[in-house]
Amino acid sequence: MSNLIQDIIQIVREKHMTDCSAHDFDHVMRVFNLAKTIAKTESGVDPEVLQLSALLHDIGGAKESNDPTGRTDHAVVGSEMAEEILGGLGYDPARIRHVKDCILTHRYRTDKKPESIEAKILFDADKLETVGAIGVARAFAWVGRHGAKIYKKPESLEDYIRENLGGKINGRIREKSKHSVHINYETKDKYLLEKLYTESARKIGRERLEYYKNFLDRLEREVNGKQ
Repeated sequence: MSNLIQDIIQIVREKHMTDCSAHDFDHVMRVFNLAKTIAKTESGVDPEVLQLSALLHDIGGAKESNDPTGRTDHAVVGSEMAEEILGGLGYDPARIRHVKDCILTHRYRTDKKPESIEAKILFDADKLETVGAIGVARAFAWVGRHGAKIYKKPESLEDYIRENLGGKINGRIREKSKHSVHINYETKDKYLLEKLYTESARKIGRERLEYYKNFLDRLEREVNGKQ
């Protein structure tokens, strides 16, 4: 591991000290390690750009979480913070731009799409964190933080999308307390496999998604007193 990567890890650790456990330093390191695993099956990857992008991808998360208006986009803010951090360390400007692009396109709830292989791998690694056993754990950490219900299914998903997601299935969540794990599955997680870019991520995703769906089905039965 290079000195630069070690320095960035320390910076990121400090930046994420007060974050929700769904988006804390541990999440960053899981994405970092999963991105490296996916990269082993891809060609033409710049490992340093990928690793820096993975480490810095949620650096703007606290600013988004602390904005009561819901207008702050942590991908946009994070890309600017990454530029400032890497620029301050004298990193190559062209590669800084590449890192910024990866961070800008890593989130699901946006119309910006990843183009480079590094950006696609980062997107995939981050999205795989939403399913599987870790996805279950992170989902309930998130609803707890935002005062949302453990179990909630709207009478009309179309109405919910219009009222709380701005009319788009991948729209930004307006009132997070009205969201739920089941709603997130119906509007995002169930479409995971068709959104991923790399075959190795899809392979991991198939197994994780099956586990996640089985858990939600079991939860629904228990909530309704059927099991």
